[in-house]
Amino acid sequence: MTISAFTAGTYFQDRNTANLVSQKARLETLTAQLTTGRNAETYGGIGSARTTSLSAHASLSALDGYDAAINANTTRVTVASSAVTQLSNLSGIVQGSLNSGSIASGSNAVQVARNSLDAAVDALNQDVAGNYIFGGRDSDAPPVASSDAILNGIPSRNLDGLKTVVSEQIAADLGPNGNGRIATSVSGSTVTVSEEDLGAGGTEARANFGFSLVSAASSNPAAITAEPMKPRTNPAVTFSVANAPAEGDRIRVAINQPDGTQTFTDLIVTANPPADATNTIPLGTAADTAAALTKRFENQAVASIQGKASLGLAANFGTGTPASVELAVKAPPAAGDTLTFKLALRDGTTQSVTLTANANADAKSTTEFSLTGDVAANISTALSNALKETAGTTLSASSASRASQDFFAGSKTEGFAPRRVSADGNGYAEGASTTTVIWYTGDDTSTDPRATASVQIGSDRTIGIGAQANEVPIRAVLAGIAQVAVQNFTTTQTGTSEAARYLAVSERSRSLLTSTGGREGMQAIASDLSLAAKTMTETKTDNRAARATLQDSLEGVDTVSLEEVTAKLLALQNQLQASYQVTSMLSKLTLTNYLS
Repeated sequence: MTISAFTAGTYFQDRNTANLVSQKARLETLTAQLTTGRNAETYGGIGSARTTSLSAHASLSALDGYDAAINANTTRVTVASSAVTQLSNLSGIVQGSLNSGSIASGSNAVQVARNSLDAAVDALNQDVAGNYIFGGRDSDAPPVASSDAILNGIPSRNLDGLKTVVSEQIAADLGPNGNGRIATSVSGSTVTVSEEDLGAGGTEARANFGFSLVSAASSNPAAITAEPMKPRTNPAVTFSVANAPAEGDRIRVAINQPDGTQTFTDLIVTANPPADATNTIPLGTAADTAAALTKRFENQAVASIQGKASLGLAANFGTGTPASVELAVKAPPAAGDTLTFKLALRDGTTQSVTLTANANADAKSTTEFSLTGDVAANISTALSNALKETAGTTLSASSASRASQDFFAGSKTEGFAPRRVSADGNGYAEGASTTTVIWYTGDDTSTDPRATASVQIGSDRTIGIGAQANEVPIRAVLAGIAQVAVQNFTTTQTGTSEAARYLAVSERSRSLLTSTGGREGMQAIASDLSLAAKTMTETKTDNRAARATLQDSLEGVDTVSLEEVTAKLLALQNQLQASYQVTSMLSKLTLTNYLS
């Protein structure tokens, strides 16, 4: 502590000098405030109000960050929404081209589908600032193959496209005799109708291909009796694994459903999986894995298994028995009597084949059997004709639909390539194909596509704006379009087999495009993205209001009123001027001047 020297008679002079210095300092402060508009140049200069200032500035900085994130991603969401809307519109366009149900528009419908597939691929390969928005987390490259590669493959790389996959599926479903794997035979006056394929190989074929025989009925049981059906029995299926899997390996098992469709169960090899896990299989030896698979799918109608080729997976089918029914001709039927056979297809639909008795039916007829000659033989011949006709039309369309859905269910994940018919034609290849185009090469590991990209719009608020081209609704739309695009109708005449096939293709394409997984599912994706855009817009509005409130709170803390400062500055200048004048007068004061 320093004690200033004290000189008698200088008190008032010292006091006046101190006042002048203080006023000058105040003048400098007010001048700086007038120049900058700020209360002080440091937080220390605003005293205890610095806590309020620091807190408000931190909140303002956070709001700026949230708004910047929203602005940066608004374009992404807008583009994604537009693409989804375009896909939905393309679905409607293809449906419209099929709605006439006439083969006359067949060629036009195929061209519309091909153009629509081109447009769909373009929509799914859009990017924003170099990020491909339908690739999930893998956004560095276009996620979807070209429409030409999808349909025709890439011959230079020995990769098959959808046309080849569909062709193989049709051949497998029709079977070697072209009858949808339903055979007819005659013994005396009895006609036997039975699912083909005996033995273990035949059981696997029945589990995957051709018609399933459901029932047979006679309109005149007194003449022709349909004996009780002998239903198909599903065989026991065990699995074998040649080489132990590694953690993370994927295995896909197809299960036949009661309606005839198939569903996939995808499993991940995991060390010590949770007890309640439904999509895992424990890591272990090859024998352990085989036993776990057999136990996991015990008493289920297994259709196929697939994984990477190095695992050496195999589904071992027991023999089982095919469904069959006998028709006994007990008396000459009357003209107009009918026999109706109900067949189930692998896409969940059914098809009825009806034969009508006619006195002189053509031997090549697919709808009538002759009452002339051996009636039982005539029934067998007519039914064989009808089965081949139906296999070439309805079953062929069903095959194209199934193959298209399988193709778009394929994945770049090792082991999950699109299913291909095995070399012997009795089932599907267990080793995943390496010669099939993988149509989608984006991220396929997330269970929630929206979570593959997110925006933080608040301290504890994050919204998902991701999208993947392999989402179920998008796959359904692509499959619905592509199964028409691969077709080639050879005639425009009505009443032909081609006309019937066109009608069957149209029905299945429309069914996919309008399904819950198709166009309706697209609306759900659009709704998610629309909600995200709405949330971001509302958040920006809320942030604007919050920013104004925070800025108001800084008035008088960080900033000053220029009018108030100006007034204070003028008052201080007047005080200084007066002080200087008084000081000047006192400095000239002497005893003589004072007495005078």
